[in-house]
Amino acid sequence: MFTTNLIRRAGASPKIAVHHWQTRSATTASSASRYRVLVVGGGSGGLSAAQQIYNRFKAAGKTLGVGEIAIVDATKDHYYQPGWTLVGSGLAPKSDFERPLAPLVPSHISLIPENVKTFSPNTSSVTTTSGRDISYDTLVVATGLQINYDAIKGLPEALADPGSGVSTIYSYQTCDRVWSHIENLKSGSAVFTQPFGVIKCAGAPQKIMWMAWDRFRRTGRGDIKVDFYTGMPTMFSVKKYSDALDALRRERGVGGHFSHDLVSIDIANRKATFKRGDSSTIDVDYSLLHVTPRMGPLDALKGSPIVDAAGWVAVNSSTLQHVKPEFSNIFALGDCSSLPTSKTAAAIIAQAPVLTENLFSLIDTGSVAVGEYDRYTSCPLLTGYGELMLAEFKYGLEPKESFSGIFDQSKSNRLFYHFKKDLFPHAYWNYMVEGKWFGSRGVLRPSFP
Repeated sequence: MFTTNLIRRAGASPKIAVHHWQTRSATTASSASRYRVLVVGGGSGGLSAAQQIYNRFKAAGKTLGVGEIAIVDATKDHYYQPGWTLVGSGLAPKSDFERPLAPLVPSHISLIPENVKTFSPNTSSVTTTSGRDISYDTLVVATGLQINYDAIKGLPEALADPGSGVSTIYSYQTCDRVWSHIENLKSGSAVFTQPFGVIKCAGAPQKIMWMAWDRFRRTGRGDIKVDFYTGMPTMFSVKKYSDALDALRRERGVGGHFSHDLVSIDIANRKATFKRGDSSTIDVDYSLLHVTPRMGPLDALKGSPIVDAAGWVAVNSSTLQHVKPEFSNIFALGDCSSLPTSKTAAAIIAQAPVLTENLFSLIDTGSVAVGEYDRYTSCPLLTGYGELMLAEFKYGLEPKESFSGIFDQSKSNRLFYHFKKDLFPHAYWNYMVEGKWFGSRGVLRPSFP
């Protein structure tokens, strides 16, 4: 019933509470040097976790006062990044998925408009880029990851050149350019890429490909050749969905080129060079090139005492608490964490309540509670206009489906499409950023023993 009501309301304009940010003084927002809870990052993970932590203490009758929770982030704007695929598909303007960060932070949470440069877990403090030291009782790291455009030779120049035919949905600045390229292509070859390794939402590189393929077909341009070049060995990491997507690829005549990693772009000659699994290279001509850049940990985290060898914040895969006992007052969630699951908004939705419960328990009792992340994540895979395959899975790449008794989730349907297009953005702006959205549970917070 809750889901149905949200779908009905999804056409309404998002109502974002301003919380009288304009009346909050700079001193209140940023002058303190120590916080009970310090959240690094004001993205989906940080904003949601900060709100949930405040709500959890309040529900227990132990409300944290003004100035006891802070978010550290110099970013001016907050984005609903899953919406960028909708922008690239011509389904929404990109302004629908951007809001100023400050009004999203309520008055009982301080916003420090700086970025963290150094983590000093031995002294329970961080240092910002301005040189300011901030101490904490507990730390939540939710910095997200870093997009490394310059890891592909010629990509920064290609994205800066409006005539290059190159674009990406992984940037707010360029996601609308994707739609322009799709609409303006009359013939030739449309190439879509995915790199080897960790990226945000591993299904997104082919979501936009399927939407382009469908748009070409619906507008009489079905002769445009569409190819998917991926550094990965299969269409998707979970076999059930990978098999279904590969069958769809063959049915639609889309070229599949596996273990092909984009390494450089020649704008002048419109050629993309890929490195194959045997280390040889191949040049591919393109008319339209959609690039998924390489991604990795933030520079500020690399080499920090709190990260693992790969640069991700090393946390327990169940409790989200740091794996080192001496750093037990540190938690992490989302893209910056070492959690062995896909880096998606759906994963954050499942992780935030667990982190909140364990952090609350640590402060309240001195030890973490029994809150455990059930390893859930989801990837709503657009396969065309009016259709979507809802991939849901857990650790071990095993399906963990919400509608398995109703639908075969390896097949696309229209209901799931409207989840992605209408329900999820509405739920995000009206509930998740306020710490009140729990995925399939709606606004009902999960309970813990």
